[in-house]
Amino acid sequence: MKRTNDLGRDPVFPLVLRLAIPTMLAQLVSVLYSIVDRIYIGNIPEIGATALAGVGVCGPIVTLLGSFANLVGLGGSPLMAMRMGEGRLRRAQRIMNNCFLLLILLAVGLTVLFLLSKDQLLRWFGASEATFPYADTYLTIYTAGTFFALLATGMNNFLICQGFSGLGMATVMLGAVLNIVLDPVFIFALDLGVAGAAIATVLSQIASCAFVLGMLLSKKVPVRLGWGGFAWPVMRRVLLFGLSPFLIIATDSVLLIVLNTVLQRYGGPELGDTLVTCATIVQSYLLLITMPMGGMTLGTQPVVSFNYGAGQPERIKTALKVIVGLCLAFSAVMMVVTHTLSPLFVRLFTPDEEILARSVGYIKRFTCMILPLAIQYPLVDETTALGRVRQALFCSLFRKGVFLAAVLLLPFCFGAEATFFCEPIADAAAAAMTSFLFLRALPHVLLSCGQRRRTGGAAS
Repeated sequence: MKRTNDLGRDPVFPLVLRLAIPTMLAQLVSVLYSIVDRIYIGNIPEIGATALAGVGVCGPIVTLLGSFANLVGLGGSPLMAMRMGEGRLRRAQRIMNNCFLLLILLAVGLTVLFLLSKDQLLRWFGASEATFPYADTYLTIYTAGTFFALLATGMNNFLICQGFSGLGMATVMLGAVLNIVLDPVFIFALDLGVAGAAIATVLSQIASCAFVLGMLLSKKVPVRLGWGGFAWPVMRRVLLFGLSPFLIIATDSVLLIVLNTVLQRYGGPELGDTLVTCATIVQSYLLLITMPMGGMTLGTQPVVSFNYGAGQPERIKTALKVIVGLCLAFSAVMMVVTHTLSPLFVRLFTPDEEILARSVGYIKRFTCMILPLAIQYPLVDETTALGRVRQALFCSLFRKGVFLAAVLLLPFCFGAEATFFCEPIADAAAAAMTSFLFLRALPHVLLSCGQRRRTGGAAS
C-alpha cells in the first residue's frame, strides 16, 4: 500500500483536508459507540429512562479509562512524526515499540484497579439506588474489555502519524459499525438489556484492536511495530508529551463525574435522576461537536510535528490557519444544527415529554459558546504538536478550573438547573487565555523551527 500523504512536500491545504476529514469522520463514527448504546438503552421498555441514567453515570468513567490510551498514543505519535521528519526511522520505531509496551502495562493495571473499586466509584459519582444495578452491570463488562480498547485507540495514532489517515478511519469505523449491528442483537433479540450493550461494545473493540495491530505489523507501513529497544527515558518523554492531551480528556471525565454528582445532590430525590438522564443526553450531543473537532485537530498534528522536525515554519503557519478555519466552520454548522434539529436528536433517546423539553433547553445552554471552543481545541492540540507541552497543559487546566468553579458555584447560588451554564463560561474564558498565550509564543516557535533547518536538524 502506498502512503497517500507526504507530510513534508504535499500542498498544505489539501494535505490538511486529507488528514482532517477522515479523522473527523472517524471520530464522528466513534461517537456512535456511546450514543447508539444510549439510544437503544433509553428505549428499553419500562426501564429505559432509569437504565439510561445508570449508563450515563458510567460514561465519564469509561472516557477516563480511554484517556490513558491518549496519554500514550498522543504522546508517542508526535515524537514519532518528528523523528520521521528528521529521517531517523529506527528511532521512530523504537518510540512506537515503547508505546506498545506502555499500553499493555496500563491496560492490565487499569483493568484490575477499576474492577476492584467500581462499586464505590459508581456510588461516589452519582449512581442512585435505582440506577446502580444498571451502572454496575455495564461498567463491569466494559472494564473487562479495557485491554482491547486501550490498544486499539492508542496504537491507531501510529497509523495516522505515518500518513495513513484512511486506515486510521477504518479502524474506528470497523468497531463503530460492528457495535451498531450487534447492539440490537444483544440488547433486544437476546434480551440481555444493558449487559448486551456492553458486550457488543467489547466485541467491537476487539475487532478494532486486531485490525490496527495487523496493519502496524504488516509491510504496508514505513515504520513497522516491533518488540525491543525498551527504555525508561523514551517512555518518560512519551508520557510527558502525552500529559496534556491525557489531562484534557481525563479531567473532562472527572468534571462530568462532578457534574452528575452535583445534579444528583441539588436535584434531590424528586429531580436528581431526571437531571442525570438529561445530562447524559446533553453530553451525548456535545460529543457530536467535540469528538469530530478533536479528530480534526489531533489528526492534523502530524503535519505540524513533521514540519517542525523538518524545519519548515511556513508550512506550519499555513497548516495552523487551515486547521483553525476548519474548526470554526464546523462549529458554525453545529450551532445551526443545535437550534433546528436538537429536538429530533433528543427524541432518539426517550419518548418522555418532560425529559425532551428539559434536554433541548439544556443542550442550547451547554453549547452556546462552541465558536470560542473551536479556537481553544486546535490551539491547545497544535501547541502540543510543536513540543510546548507545559503551555498546552496550562491552557487545558485553566479551562478545567473555570468549569469546576462554575459547576460548584452555579447550583449553590442559583439552583440545580444553572449547572448547565458551566460549559459556555469555561469555553469563553479558556479561548481568550489560550489565544493570548499562543499568539505570544508562536513567533519564537517558528524562529526555532527555522534555526533547526539551518543547523541541519532535519538532515535525512
